[in-house]
This record gives sequence, structure tokens and C-alpha cells, in this order.
Amino acid sequence: MRCVIARFPFDLTKSGVIATMKGVKPEPITGDSVIIGRRHYPIKQVGAVVTRQDRRDFTAGEVTRAMAHLGFTCRTPSEDANQPDLTPLQNASALLGATTSAV
Repeated sequence: MRCVIARFPFDLTKSGVIATMKGVKPEPITGDSVIIGRRHYPIKQVGAVVTRQDRRDFTAGEVTRAMAHLGFTCRTPSEDANQPDLTPLQNASALLGATTSAV
């Protein structure tokens, strides 16, 4: 897919992004993020690795738009904040579809 990031055109593919990010250790997430494989990466880190540009040259929105068009799941900090804090037992029960009630 052809996309423009920081006024430069790039031909990106989903498999190309996955291959580029393979072996790259994710940095701590402080803002927008993207899920590539089973890892969560900061969107600016992905943009810097894939485009080889300085992070100040592009916006998170440009990279988020490109990653979403390629089919990756992108998240914003507000989406993560809306989820309730669950104990590990409550989380496992929720994943299994069981309901927990306080006694």
C-alpha cells in the first residue's frame, strides 16, 4: 500500500512491517500504540523503524492511519483507560465467559 508519512511516499505491506519489526524490543508505551504480532509497540517507534525517519518528522496520526489501513490494531491511551481494573481471577473468569459475584 502506498502511503505518505512526513511528506514522503512509502510502499508498505503488512508482511514487510512484520518482518521489519521482528526482533525489535518494544519500548514502554506512553501514547498511541499498535499491535504487531503479539507485541504492543508505541506508534512512534514503529514509524521510526519502518520509515527510518526521525520521530519528530512525522505525527502519530500519520503512522496510525497507515498501520490501520494495513490491518493492524491501533490503540489510543483513552481506550486502555476505559477498561476496569480486574484481579487476575476476575480477568480469567471474564475471558472464560463466567460471571463473578461478590458474596
